[in-house]
Amino acid sequence: MLAVLITLSAVFSYLNHRYIRLPTTIGLMLIALLMSLSLIVAGKLGVGLEQQARVLLTSIDFNQALLHGMLSFLLFAGALHVNLSDLAQQKWIIGSLATLGVVTSTLLVGTSTWLILGFLDVRMPWTYCLLFGALISPTDPIAVLGILKSAKIPKTLEAKIAGESLFNDGVGVVVFLVLLEIVTGGQEVMAGDVVVLFLTETGGGVLFGLAIGWVAYQMLKSVDNYQVEVLITLALVTGGYSLAGHLHVSGPIAIVVTGLLIGNHGRLMAMSQVTCQHLDTFWELVDEILNAVLFVLIGLEILVLPLSGPALLAGIAAIPLVLASRLVSVGVPVLLLRPFREFSPRVVRILTWGGLRGGISVALALSLPEGPARDLFLPVTYTVVVFSVVVQGLTIGRLVKKGQ
Repeated sequence: MLAVLITLSAVFSYLNHRYIRLPTTIGLMLIALLMSLSLIVAGKLGVGLEQQARVLLTSIDFNQALLHGMLSFLLFAGALHVNLSDLAQQKWIIGSLATLGVVTSTLLVGTSTWLILGFLDVRMPWTYCLLFGALISPTDPIAVLGILKSAKIPKTLEAKIAGESLFNDGVGVVVFLVLLEIVTGGQEVMAGDVVVLFLTETGGGVLFGLAIGWVAYQMLKSVDNYQVEVLITLALVTGGYSLAGHLHVSGPIAIVVTGLLIGNHGRLMAMSQVTCQHLDTFWELVDEILNAVLFVLIGLEILVLPLSGPALLAGIAAIPLVLASRLVSVGVPVLLLRPFREFSPRVVRILTWGGLRGGISVALALSLPEGPARDLFLPVTYTVVVFSVVVQGLTIGRLVKKGQ
């Protein structure tokens, strides 16, 4: 399967770069999506390789592959190039968007989805709709950082969007897990339990990230050999993420913190120029390769989705609901902070439209327990993600230019 995915990623990358010339992530996902749709049509006509493709895709646990495989590498590679001082200047808006914004959006999306499904005569408990709100509310750092490379967004706005996306996926996963425990009928979850879990996951992730990042920083500082130093960062990402899971703290947040530490203080005080060049080259390649494979996977995933008429209608209806909820969850923190600081023109519109959803939402939807809710919310999530990456990703640059 890995051989097939890497081969497809290479061929699709070539076709996109040579002929289509879209941003890499968007181009790869579109080509994979078109190929998947072609296989489905050919299968309906009695020809093609649709069944073999389905068998290959079902052999991959997308949730495990992304959340416990690719994500740590992609987050570290993204955080490695984020300027910590730019991030610190935007700390209040980033913090409010990554916490208050995610919770607000979860409630708004969940409630409005429940109302829309009732209108479509689809019966679904409110708690399951909140679960959908939790998985679709966090903006995806992988999709966001990939699009920002080509959108030419001003530095202050880029820091807000990138910083929020790097941190809010960890918060979103915690909210999702709490709601999942409530929905699946486990032990009764009290408000105090939710607060403790949230603080343990997020605060513990930050502290754990600082601890392992400091250890790696000291090791990098004591040697001057780029092969050894690149290997240290690789061990930091793989070992640190796995250990965070065993300690029940947020692995994504821990890896983002270590990436910021190594990418800023480590780069300035612990590495030579030669090491920095090799380190950047290595992690840029890791980032590009895994991004290519991930977005090809997203495009192919339509082959194994439980598609139905009501689910597609609900997915189309969910797009404006998610955008409206994002507008409110962004607009309220900006409105509250506006008396104390200046914001760029059209900042709410750009943050709303630039809040892309991606593979993390699909992975969380795939982790839902088998049943009607999973069969409904999987295609709904996929519809929102495809719209987000393709339409919002291709037009965010134009929106930014109009605001300048």
